[in-house]
Amino acid sequence: MDYLIEIKDKRSHDPFFNKNNKMMKRCVYVEGPVIIGAGPSGLAAAACLKQKGVPSLVLERSNCIASLWQLKTYDRLCLHLSKQFCELPLMSFPEDFPTYPTKNQFIKYLELYAITFDIRPVFNQTVVCANYDQNLGFWRVRTDTTEYVSRQLIVATGENAEAVVPGIEGMEQFGGSIMHASLYKSGEKFRGKKVLVVGCGNSGMEVCLDLCNHDASPSLVVRNTVHVLPREMLGKSTFGLSMWLLKWLPVRLVDQFLLITSWLLLGDTARLGLVRPKIGPLELKNLFGKTPVLDVGTLAKIKSGDIKVCSGIRRLLKHHMVEFVNGQTEEFDAIIMATGYKSNVPSWLKETEMFSEEDGLPKRPFPNGWKGECGLYAVGFTKRGLLGASMDAKKIAEDIHHYFQ
Repeated sequence: MDYLIEIKDKRSHDPFFNKNNKMMKRCVYVEGPVIIGAGPSGLAAAACLKQKGVPSLVLERSNCIASLWQLKTYDRLCLHLSKQFCELPLMSFPEDFPTYPTKNQFIKYLELYAITFDIRPVFNQTVVCANYDQNLGFWRVRTDTTEYVSRQLIVATGENAEAVVPGIEGMEQFGGSIMHASLYKSGEKFRGKKVLVVGCGNSGMEVCLDLCNHDASPSLVVRNTVHVLPREMLGKSTFGLSMWLLKWLPVRLVDQFLLITSWLLLGDTARLGLVRPKIGPLELKNLFGKTPVLDVGTLAKIKSGDIKVCSGIRRLLKHHMVEFVNGQTEEFDAIIMATGYKSNVPSWLKETEMFSEEDGLPKRPFPNGWKGECGLYAVGFTKRGLLGASMDAKKIAEDIHHYFQ
């Protein structure tokens, strides 16, 4: 293959891959697209391609599929949406799974999905650089050990590739444990301790509930406005009911319905320190990708006083002390940062047209962010969860299938 000979010749003159640099050992041509990331998005893309008869190669930096789910989630986690909105293309959940599958059940589903579609990722392959070679017309994907060459590149590393830990003054002198929620598994190790949870999204809320269930004393830092909705309304999942209503009504009317029903079922959350945004939950999601919190019992613990709501942190002090923006100070044994994740695409993809260097997400808004130039694609960056990833995967497979024809 002449292009592989040309690539090897280029590498011999490339200081990034000279003889003193032992990063590169071999060059592999991939007939179909290279998919970076073996999470749900990458698996969905590979399965849709397989169904179209298009081969692909999945690269994964970890040693397992769905590493975020397997290695960086807490034990009590369940899908926040009903399973019908979380299944990947071409395969439903087993009938005996509950409406909201557990973490372990979802992982089993993904493992069965990979087996069903014969998806065999290459594990322990951290991509350090991916760029399009204009002269050759190929994508060159480099890991610590190998260079992969392909006509198409599918970025499936997702919105949650790296944990976000904001810098807080005094972290080095606090003295107690400070950890990101990605390292939290269970409240068992915090039994009898005072724990401050920073972040009031779904993870922060559920971590607080888990801490309560393990006899810890959690406090929740609420820095911004937040929509809290019941997970179910009128006997149906809130998300499912919303999707049904949107078939007949505009977003703002559906938002009004959700807010009125939430007020009837949950009461005035502002009285608990959880002030709602001025924009409705669905409109906020559409405009800014901010997901509402679906309550699974945390609100009741806040109402009972088992979970204390705090203002923002001003700084951390010595001897486990925390000073809040309202001037109050309080002692805590540990701090858990439920402060979310971010994309890591800008750190390795040498391309600036499709992905933003600022947040690592596609520049084009949903539903047009799945395709770039020169055979570059993105799956799982819609801020619409597994449903959005499935939509992307189908479009990508159809587009690449046309190329192979």
